[in-house]
Amino acid sequence: MGKKNKEDSALEAIAEKMSGKHLSESEINDFVYAVANNLIGKTEIANFLVAVQKKGMSFQEIYWLTRAMVSTGDTLHWNSKIVADKHCIGGVAGNRTTPIVVSICAAAGILIPKTSSRSITSAAGTADTMETLARVKLSASEVKRVVNKAGACIVWGGAFSLAPLDDMMIRIERALDINPVPQLLASIFSKKIAAGSTHILIDIPYGPGAKVTHSQALKLKKDFILAGKKFGKKMRVVLTDGSQPIGRGIGPVLEMYDVLSVLDRKDYPEDLEKKSVFLAAELLELTGKAKPGQGKKLAMEILESGKAMKAFTKIVEAQGKTNLLIKAPHTLDIISKKSGKVRKIGNREINSLAKTLGCPYEKGAGIYIHKHVGEKVSKGEKIMTLYAESKQKLELAKAIANENIFNIS
Repeated sequence: MGKKNKEDSALEAIAEKMSGKHLSESEINDFVYAVANNLIGKTEIANFLVAVQKKGMSFQEIYWLTRAMVSTGDTLHWNSKIVADKHCIGGVAGNRTTPIVVSICAAAGILIPKTSSRSITSAAGTADTMETLARVKLSASEVKRVVNKAGACIVWGGAFSLAPLDDMMIRIERALDINPVPQLLASIFSKKIAAGSTHILIDIPYGPGAKVTHSQALKLKKDFILAGKKFGKKMRVVLTDGSQPIGRGIGPVLEMYDVLSVLDRKDYPEDLEKKSVFLAAELLELTGKAKPGQGKKLAMEILESGKAMKAFTKIVEAQGKTNLLIKAPHTLDIISKKSGKVRKIGNREINSLAKTLGCPYEKGAGIYIHKHVGEKVSKGEKIMTLYAESKQKLELAKAIANENIFNIS
């Protein structure tokens, strides 16, 4: 089939998906070929992604899409029977567990070459946050060097050719502010397969303001487990509370301060520590480093002993240090206008506010949350502090930083 025919086939596949039809393997392959070879434009790709968001995909379609996406790039190979990975589907403000989990697992002797994404719908992705301390744009050979030296890495997956089609789609998703669940599954799996992972932990936060509801999370869990079997990977999928931000900092620099406080064991957000230890425990048990039910104990021992901090420092040094851990200079405290208890904090609203402040591109921008759901607030007390690189962005954010973000009663 010639290039022109593949282009026509790709356009027909987009039209069929827009009308809600299931695509065949050859149609998906032709669509992926057309995207990878620039035979169709961003508008057509956007139409496909919007159609997937609205019409969905069968598991078989997702499987074919994942396999086709893997074929567009390179794959990494490791001299280890166990290559661990962890991924969160995102959507929860803060929630910067990955650097902590990777550090605990690396300290336990698990090989964990973590490729992470930049922000799609949130104020920061793991790669955006990690970049405040270390280089994340590494080539495949550099990634191998870092992992051989430190036992782990935390790098941006888009910097080298691992399922590169995925990165192209993510850029369009970011512009549209969408993240279709079927594409999300294909995106995650294509990257994990290309990275050479054998043992994969998936975190699916659910709830009001998260990417998925509880019923959607359950379906997604089944799809991940099924995909794991199809691709021969050992999988563990956990559903977690995604109803409010996790940690205190929202935005690359502020989130890294949270990570360092947990690793350094000083004035850390307990919710971030709790979730990080839970996820690390799951991965320690999945890889056989801890017996069933003993993962949490081992994770806490590694964290309390300082071994996780040492592992993280080794990763940062191996990747190459940056000097971007600087908070934005302009700040504004948002004060509660009444006393009561925090009933709700909107994830989407917090992420939107952080973007208005300049996240994730202006790394020092963001929000510091002083109160979480369930905590008491007095009238005149600080509920959040805004950070921006310019007074103009701070003023713009001030106009939308009303108490609708915080439900206090």
